[in-house]
Amino acid sequence: MAKVTTYEQIEEAKEWIRQKSAHVPEIGLILGSGLGDLANDIQDADVISYSDIPHFPVSTVEGHAGQLVIGRLSGKIVVAMQGRFHFYEGYDQQEVVFPVYVMKALGVKTLIATNACGGMNADFRAGDLMLIEDHLNMTGANPLIGPNDSRLGVRFPDMSEAYDRELITLAHRVAEEQGIQLRQGVYAGISGPAYLTPAELIMLRKLGGDTIGMSTVPEVIAARHAGIRVLGISCITDMAIGEELEPLTHEQVVEVANRTRPRFIQLVKGILAEVKP
Repeated sequence: MAKVTTYEQIEEAKEWIRQKSAHVPEIGLILGSGLGDLANDIQDADVISYSDIPHFPVSTVEGHAGQLVIGRLSGKIVVAMQGRFHFYEGYDQQEVVFPVYVMKALGVKTLIATNACGGMNADFRAGDLMLIEDHLNMTGANPLIGPNDSRLGVRFPDMSEAYDRELITLAHRVAEEQGIQLRQGVYAGISGPAYLTPAELIMLRKLGGDTIGMSTVPEVIAARHAGIRVLGISCITDMAIGEELEPLTHEQVVEVANRTRPRFIQLVKGILAEVKP
């Protein structure tokens, strides 16, 4: 019996979701730790548990609801991931990014990927929001390793503009109109789940990283492979300055993300209202 391909799995997941929702989303949202409440504002929503969708992984991280929410937000039809998958959970990167390809199959042309992260730039503060202008893939892996299916994307996708410059400009304009200060910088993606040592943080800062986290990079690589435009927004939940490092827990990360949530939701809604998918 022939092995089922990833493309066929994506198509099966897409068709299953279409049976559960008549909405055709053009914008995808990946909602990170503490930020999932934005999905509660989606109107006329169809809510689908990851565990019900064929071939979907299941989120195991505290604070991640583990469901797709499809409906209308700020005048746009969106599909939101309330919780994501991580390399450190034991999934390979192809599994981590599977939902991105399903989003593409459903009709998504633009992806807003959010995360909670640590700030390595001394000018930043916990509670800041940062637009990702570029990233460092320090995970030691890549979701595109292995045979390439040209139905999903080209063998060697260009990453010179992984984060869409027009979307970054739009986000800055919306933030200025709302009176929200936005940072901008480079996100360093690591595998996790251990937080880094002081020496590792100093190294990554010297390599050009402004923030650090355990998600987003694989999803962005897959999105660009699939031809999806990407806007990345980080919520800086703690300062990860190697010379001044203090003990950190996941609960602290979620607490700061929860405090920042009203500004984050306001910003994303404003961007959605003006973005052209």
